[in-house]
Amino acid sequence: MTQLQGCVALVTGGNRGVGRAIVDELLARGAAKVYAGARTPAEADVPGAEVVQLDITDPAEVAAAAEHCHDVNVLVNNAGYHANTRLVVTPDPDAARREMEVNYFGTLEMTRAFAPVLGRNGGGAIVNVLSVAAVVPAAFMGGYSTSKAATWFLSAITRAELAEQGTQVTSLVLGSVDTRMAAHVEGKKEDPRDIARAGLDAVEAGVQTFATDKMAVDSMAAHQADPEGFERLLGRLLHVTNLRAPG
Repeated sequence: MTQLQGCVALVTGGNRGVGRAIVDELLARGAAKVYAGARTPAEADVPGAEVVQLDITDPAEVAAAAEHCHDVNVLVNNAGYHANTRLVVTPDPDAARREMEVNYFGTLEMTRAFAPVLGRNGGGAIVNVLSVAAVVPAAFMGGYSTSKAATWFLSAITRAELAEQGTQVTSLVLGSVDTRMAAHVEGKKEDPRDIARAGLDAVEAGVQTFATDKMAVDSMAAHQADPEGFERLLGRLLHVTNLRAPG
């Protein structure tokens, strides 16, 4: 279990959305220091946190962050990218590569850079902010789903590799959240602050995988009960979702 009171945390993509809510919640729980990673620090307003320059797809910036944030014992891999286009039949064949670069390779780069930092600081914790699309193949967000699925496996592998140094790894599985990334999504969306509170409760309880909201819980349960039927349902949603496709 990870005690967040008094911790030193770094949250990637910490200047807005779920990342900003996690920063605020960490501070509310008594974190000693919170670094908020942002690609454009000059445009980031995160009271109470130290904003650091961090594009997780840039190895030089990741290395610089690991050197500067040498006191971190909680790493929250939150930064993500959704291209909002189809995966196979798409006008933008490079979109899936960009999603993979941010959602998987960027998270992997951060994990590799900060693993020794966490080890020197007693083990600490890594929190990977994922999506229900990581554990259920969501055809209407094909590239995003694939990249998050890769990070779902990364979480388990990281947990195994860093077990000897005592690093806890928690995967947060999110449903639909009211953020800029989900602005195109219709229907009920969760408040990022509720997601942050539920997710950090799970971290403090030492939970390995945690569905943060009702949509995530229900989707995972429905897929487990009837994988083929649920995947057909998600496939039908592809055709009523406003995704970029040729023509």
